[in-house]
Amino acid sequence: MDETVAEYIRRTVLKIPRDEIKMMLQKWGFLSEAQLQTLNFHQIKDNISQEVVQLCEENSADIKQAAVLDIIYNHIYQNKRMWSVYQMKKSGEELEYFDITDFKKKFKRRLRSALKNVTITFKEYEDNAIWIRVAWGTPHKKPNQYKPSYVVYHSQTPYVFISSSVLKSTLPLLCQALIVASNYHDIRDMELRSHSLNSLKDIVFKRYSQNFQTCPPKPLQGGNVEPENADIRIVEENRSEKERIHRLNQEVFGSGPQPKLEFAQYRLETMFKSDPKMDVLDKKEPFRCLVKFSSPHLLESLKFLAPAGMADAPLSPLLTCIPHKARNYFKIREKKGLYPESFVSP
Repeated sequence: MDETVAEYIRRTVLKIPRDEIKMMLQKWGFLSEAQLQTLNFHQIKDNISQEVVQLCEENSADIKQAAVLDIIYNHIYQNKRMWSVYQMKKSGEELEYFDITDFKKKFKRRLRSALKNVTITFKEYEDNAIWIRVAWGTPHKKPNQYKPSYVVYHSQTPYVFISSSVLKSTLPLLCQALIVASNYHDIRDMELRSHSLNSLKDIVFKRYSQNFQTCPPKPLQGGNVEPENADIRIVEENRSEKERIHRLNQEVFGSGPQPKLEFAQYRLETMFKSDPKMDVLDKKEPFRCLVKFSSPHLLESLKFLAPAGMADAPLSPLLTCIPHKARNYFKIREKKGLYPESFVSP
């Protein structure tokens, strides 16, 4: 077994929590059950990793087998990576039968026609998700196994989730291989990013849905203790306002937890109005800007703006559109005023 493969396997094992090493090795399936029985999982991880490497040497492991172990680790600890969502488009609406073997062959052929030194590894999961790991090299250097790109593609959908390597130049090659292998003609960044891959899937697959309230809201409990000499009209007005905010917030966000989104952006085009006599604007060109939102938990932060008194209720559609208009790339075209009237694909 090559020394670089042995070192990569050793480092991968060291990343795994000790009480999960046996479980991940079983999922890997490269070592037999008899070989796993010889391992002492109660010693320090460095010793465990050395013993795993010795067993892999007996089985003549190569970099592809090592890469599969890395995929298993990243599948379980997918929140350690930053994921971006991309949407692909076809020229028509026709549905085609998806052939995983053909997909893999086209993907490999396209990437290797552009760059010879790459390591490409696939692993299929039960939810129709194909995990692809690509380690990039150069024309004169072997692939760097420690800075790979990851792609999660759900067959029969136009959505791709990419966690790219630090080499930004590899992203166009990756996207081109994806559209060729999946028989699409275009791919675009949806400007959605998060460490939570499942939350991004909830948004684009519409697994996240609002629970619209159909009955009057219950009076809010707690935090409503008023001074004895307070004007009863002011007390009632405060209570009514809190209940109104609570009701509107429920209609917009529902009562359940929000998908964990950390980044979103869209392009805003606004036509300004001015008095013709003032002649402020010589050209009737729209004002264009890029709006970016980022937070450790963006949707939960937006949900609490109104209850915290930091924004009026209901929130502007500029804010509430984020989980509902993901499929339209967050490009807003505005005809009048300062608020969006419709969403259109770019």
